[in-house]
Formats: sequence, structure tokens, C-alpha cells
Amino acid sequence: MSDLISIITCVRNSEKYLQECLESIEAQNYDHGQLELSIYDDGSSDRSLDIINSWYNRYRLSNNDGIRLIINSNPEKDQPKGVGGAKNRAIAQSNGNYLCFFDSDDIMHADRIMKRIPENSTQRYMEWVNNLTADQLTKQVYTCFGPTILMPTWFCTRKCFDKIGAFDDSDPKGVPEDLIFFYKHIYHGGGILRADDVLLTYRYHQEATTFSVTDEAIWNIRLAELEKNVLNKWDRFMIWNAGKEGRRFYRCLSEENRNKVEAFCDVDPKKLAKKFYIYENCIKGIKEKPKIPIIHFSNLKPPVVICVKLGLTNGQFEQNLRSMNLHEAIDFVHFG
Repeated sequence: MSDLISIITCVRNSEKYLQECLESIEAQNYDHGQLELSIYDDGSSDRSLDIINSWYNRYRLSNNDGIRLIINSNPEKDQPKGVGGAKNRAIAQSNGNYLCFFDSDDIMHADRIMKRIPENSTQRYMEWVNNLTADQLTKQVYTCFGPTILMPTWFCTRKCFDKIGAFDDSDPKGVPEDLIFFYKHIYHGGGILRADDVLLTYRYHQEATTFSVTDEAIWNIRLAELEKNVLNKWDRFMIWNAGKEGRRFYRCLSEENRNKVEAFCDVDPKKLAKKFYIYENCIKGIKEKPKIPIIHFSNLKPPVVICVKLGLTNGQFEQNLRSMNLHEAIDFVHFG
């Protein structure tokens, strides 16, 4: 394939990791065409720009036909565009038919571009995402893990990006632009493929931009998509988890969908002994507070929304779920 591939990288005060990031791009085993590195510096106040220029000047001395660099900066250092805005600008200035997303604090493995798409992060996330079947990549899209393909590993055509539109840049301080784009892609009929090779090292650290997005913001987006695409089409359903997470989910539902909840399901004897969850919030025009039954999971009647987080019960929850012989995306959907 001889199409131009644009590596899309945004930088803001990344001096600690940038040298290793750039060297991993240089080390790519790719000889099917030219690579283009499109960098947008979102107002760095450290040595990030110096590191980029120094690396590229050294690289050009020994590579005349290798990586082409395009770089622009936000002149307003105290007014960053945010992750979504910076990505949009890096894409707009690029020329490739293919877009390879790459964060400035990560490391590409040598065959990443040759083999196309990858993964990685915390141990629990890694175990979840690496064991998803091809079918689950488009079904387990509402969990707390976020996109079933981790953003820094995305590789897509420019045509695909243009079809969905730009990343959400409405809040420079922090918006889950990858999750929003991911949902749009799925519901425009977009497909998802995952390379099973380990092709990228994802750095998980306290300075990462992912921490600028609140859990509440991500929760609200996940819930809105679940209601729009699943719950609004169901006549009734149950919630698997009578604990804190399940009750929070119930309270956050629209009134229309709360009225569809027939029961909470659980395995904990203490929760089952309560027999009911009483919704404490006052509802205008209703004197008696809703009482939702709490039943053993073995007695549930699908469909059910699962609000149990995967990978936290040493396999017990997963075993219980398998014992019910339910079909994912038909009888149940994961939200935990």
C-alpha cells in the first residue's frame, strides 16, 4: 500500500516523554510509502517544541525520504484548545489518506503501522479489551472502560473521519471526545477491527489528559447513549446489581425508563433480605414512593442491564452470567 499515512499527535508540556515517543516513530518498520507526522502543539510552556525540532533536524541528516513533519502551535499558551480541538487542528493540517492516532506520551512498537491497530493500559482494562470477541467490540460499548478500542491506538481512513466529523472541542478543560466520536462511528454503521499483536505501550500516569475528564461526564454520555439506543426500545427490564452502582443507575434514568424497571437482581444475602429498594426521591403527583423488588439473579427475566463491573469478583459474576444462558445485546447489556 503506497497511500500516505499521517500520524496525528497533539502535544502540551510533554517534554518528559516526547523523546521516546519520537524515536518510536522513527523506528517503524514501514516501507510501503511515506509517513507524515502532523503535530499540533497546544501552547506548551516547557521544552516540547525544542525537543521536536532537535529530533527532526537530527533525523533529516540521515533520512532524506523518510518521515515528513508538519507542525503548528497554539500561540495562546494560556488558552489551550483542549484534546479535541488540538486533534482537529492536527488532522486539518495533515495530508494522509489514513490517520494514525498517537499520544505524545506513548510508545509505538516497531510494527504498529505495518500491522495497523492495537491496545493496552491498566491490567484489568487490558484483560477486558484484549479478550473481547470481534462481536463484542460493538456490543460492550456502554461499560465504564469506554471505547472497546483505546483511543491512542486508533487507525482509520480520512474518509471515515470526515464522515463522522470533527472531535468534540466544546470544553477545552476536558471532554471525552474519543467516546463521543466512537459512539457516532458505531451508530453510523462503522465497523471495528482489532489487531491482536501488542503494537503500542500506553502510559498510564497522573499527568495524562484523561484525568481532566470527570467520571460524571463520562457516565452521563454513556447513559444517554444507552437510553437512546437500547432502553427507549425496551418495554420493560431489570437491573443486575442492587448495590450502590445499580441504585445510582436507576436514579439517573429518565422517568419513562425508571417506570420500566421491574426488579433489581443480586446474589448478596443482605441485599436480598431487604426485598425492596425504595426510591426516596419525591415524584410530583405520587404520594407513595416506588418500591422495586430485589430478587436473586437466577430468577431474573430478561432483558437486564448489568451494572456489575467486570473483572472484580474473581470470575464469580462472569460464571453466574454464563449460567443464565443469556444472549448479549438481546437479553442483556453491560453498563458496569
